[in-house]
Amino acid sequence: MLVSTTLVTLVMLLIWQTNLFLALCFPVIFGTIELIYLSAVLTKILEGGWLPLAFASFFLCIMYTWNYGSVLKYKSEMREKISMDFILELGSSLGTVRVPGIGLVYNELVQGIPSLFGQFLVNLPAIHSTIVFVSIKYVPVPKVSQEERFLFRRVCQKDFHMFRCIARYGYKDVRKEDPRIFEQRLVDSLEKFLRQEAQELALEISSVELSLDNMSASSSDRIVQHGTSELQVPLLSDQKLDVASSIISSPSGGLSTLPSNAMTSDEDPSLEYELSALREAMESGFTYLLAHSDVRATKESVFLKKFVINYFYAFLRRNCRASFSVPHMNIIEVGMTYMV
Repeated sequence: MLVSTTLVTLVMLLIWQTNLFLALCFPVIFGTIELIYLSAVLTKILEGGWLPLAFASFFLCIMYTWNYGSVLKYKSEMREKISMDFILELGSSLGTVRVPGIGLVYNELVQGIPSLFGQFLVNLPAIHSTIVFVSIKYVPVPKVSQEERFLFRRVCQKDFHMFRCIARYGYKDVRKEDPRIFEQRLVDSLEKFLRQEAQELALEISSVELSLDNMSASSSDRIVQHGTSELQVPLLSDQKLDVASSIISSPSGGLSTLPSNAMTSDEDPSLEYELSALREAMESGFTYLLAHSDVRATKESVFLKKFVINYFYAFLRRNCRASFSVPHMNIIEVGMTYMV
């Protein structure tokens, strides 16, 4: 109870940003009651007061062990994530065959490519045409609206068809939703992201062309006024092409060619092609690519760490593993061992 009161006070100060006076009143009132109860227990340890202390210590050890092991596992995933240069060397085919379908790779990373994906490339004879790295995160708000549920970011160029998705949930949101509803909402949010990306790219190219046209007009006016020769005029047309091509080939764009004029998302042929490929992949079905992971302490670790990670934390993971309400035929698991 005392630990819970302390943690709630921290939440009130750091997350809820409650008034300092009200935040301090909470531990003073409830903490006083709990300290009185704790002192009464401490004075009667031999008469049975050891039992609530033993229960409290046991649950505190469980919470600390779970947090300790999860942090070490996340750090191991960060160290072992796949280099982006390696993925680019494989090419858009990822060194294998791309088959129609959407593969949802669940992992904890919010940036980079997890080593789990490399195991799928090695062990599977083919990989899906669209890959989405899904990371589920809980935010310090009660509920997250469906419009703000998913955050997308592109991974590599457009022809790779790989995306990063962060699914955000509040602490009052219920995750036990129908898988088909979740998949449909994810695809709708991905389509919205693709359209918004195309619009931003078109507006950026349009603004660059407009500024270059203004530069060209002002340069022509100065040339006419000062009577300079035509050979001294900079090649603005070549400069316009160079700047536009640099924007188009940027990582945010990822295409080698795009129309020079600013087009809306509905008029962009590359966008329509990508949307049609996404719909075709959706019709082929979803596959959940998961890791059957095992966390082990390194040989150089001390005995206490080996005992906590290899036995206690492993026991908690086996009995507290999250279950997915999807048909087993849509799940592919690959074994992973994280050395921490």
